[in-house]
Amino acid sequence: MSKVLIIEDEVAIADLEKDYLELSGFEVEIENDGTVGLNRALEEDFDMYILDLMLPGTDGFEICKKIREKKNTPVLMVSAKKDDIDKIRGLGLGADDYITKPFSPSELVARVKAHLARYERLIGSNAAENDIIEIRGLKIDKTARRVWVNGEEKQFTTKEFDLLTFLAQNPNHVFTKEELFSKIWDMESVGDIATVTVHIKKIREKIELSTSSPQYIETIWGVGYRFKV
Repeated sequence: MSKVLIIEDEVAIADLEKDYLELSGFEVEIENDGTVGLNRALEEDFDMYILDLMLPGTDGFEICKKIREKKNTPVLMVSAKKDDIDKIRGLGLGADDYITKPFSPSELVARVKAHLARYERLIGSNAAENDIIEIRGLKIDKTARRVWVNGEEKQFTTKEFDLLTFLAQNPNHVFTKEELFSKIWDMESVGDIATVTVHIKKIREKIELSTSSPQYIETIWGVGYRFKV
């Protein structure tokens, strides 16, 4: 299901857009403040952005510019401004489309679908799909070696990432510390297997809501560790 972020300060318009998009099968979230919306756009994963131009905090032009500096995700600008100069400026900053108010909700849905389909064809032809593991809010991109927890990206060292990925790829299997040390560190280092315990602790600090009651990596006392699904 494609996920859309609407950044619009007119609540009635935002709710109308949300209702029509959800009826068409999209997952939709709304932010009414430009600065908050920009932060979410940059920090979380969405498949499309719908931006009003006149927003409190940060305007739509600046949001579009910042998104384009980091992402190629489709951007649709929505505004009451009908002047060509605003449309030219918006498209020049990287917006994929510009629609003026008032507009037909069905037209908005049609444009969103068209841009998402075009974008999916584009990325499908230019890049192989990343190998991703997703488990209860935890997202591990094996191809890009990146990890997100509930949409927030976390930074991992090489061995932390390798250990987390190995466990997540082998759910409900109990591994001893010796087995994990052999699998992850292999012949690169000779040392105390306590390094496994240290790395598990660091991983839990990054992915668990409560390290004392972990929901992902479970300690099996006297044996080792297991990734729960």
